[in-house]
Amino acid sequence: MIEPTAVLGVAVIALGMVLTPGPNMIYLASRAISQGRRAGLVSLAGTALGFVCYLLAAAAGLSALFAAVPAAYTTVKVAGALYLAWLAWQMLRPGGRSPFEARDLAAVSDARLFGMGLLTNLLNPKIALMYAALLPQFVRPADGSAWGQLVQLGGVQIVVAVTVNGLIVLTAASVSGFLAARPRAMTVQRWVAGSVLGGFAVRTALSPAPASS
Repeated sequence: MIEPTAVLGVAVIALGMVLTPGPNMIYLASRAISQGRRAGLVSLAGTALGFVCYLLAAAAGLSALFAAVPAAYTTVKVAGALYLAWLAWQMLRPGGRSPFEARDLAAVSDARLFGMGLLTNLLNPKIALMYAALLPQFVRPADGSAWGQLVQLGGVQIVVAVTVNGLIVLTAASVSGFLAARPRAMTVQRWVAGSVLGGFAVRTALSPAPASS
């Protein structure tokens, strides 16, 4: 059994990461605003499957692979940092857009919604680093099987992330309408979100590789 402190630690980190604007938030909010809550929830189901894929990869030894092959971790880290920096620039540049700014997205089928949600999450560098570098730090040999602990800790992250993303989908249209009626608030939200995302890009670039055991 994992300790309550580990559960709390993972929950806090997961909450902080899901509230940081990134690929998942941008896609889910945009889809919910443009095609409705149902489309957002179908996309969220694909996103949830992406979390499960990362959890299975972590349990299979993803962090051990990165520890054994530092170049692989560096490649993922740099690519992720560049992608996050690009997302930040899209918000901060002149004419940039907020994740909650209404935009036109072509309506697509449920299967494509699911697939796009899955792909967006699988390509999300924040989630890759979460499972490769952060979750393993909460695994303690004295608490039993490392595989079992990773599954439980990953389950905590998935519950937090899916719950918060679900709330984003359900409230995206209302938040978008509120901000659209207040251009100054929209600008502030865009700058705050872009700055936080840029800060996360820097932190990602500077994060150390997992230590080998």
